[in-house]
Amino acid sequence: MYNTTAFSLAGFRVVKELGTVRGVVVRSRSIIGSFGASLQTIFGGDITLYTELCEHARQDAYQRMCSQATTLAANAIIGLRYDATEVAQGVTEVLCYGTAVIVEPT
Repeated sequence: MYNTTAFSLAGFRVVKELGTVRGVVVRSRSIIGSFGASLQTIFGGDITLYTELCEHARQDAYQRMCSQATTLAANAIIGLRYDATEVAQGVTEVLCYGTAVIVEPT
């Protein structure tokens, strides 16, 4: 699946737009993970437990978006974006979205 944050894909032309596709993941850290992350904040720097949680959530949202695009027979996604919102204390929604398209080489 080709993808880009741009609205065109270098070396390809869009032959058909199939619509918006998205992947949504809502995650929270476990009590033990939150405690470990709290300990990391004492020392400062990268809070790896939260970094890993965020990266896994983004990857899962991206995979869900690609699955939706595949069911539409898309071979690319343009205008790809991520968004995150805290829906409750310690609970975050990660959204990945874009426009599913069919492209062919120019």
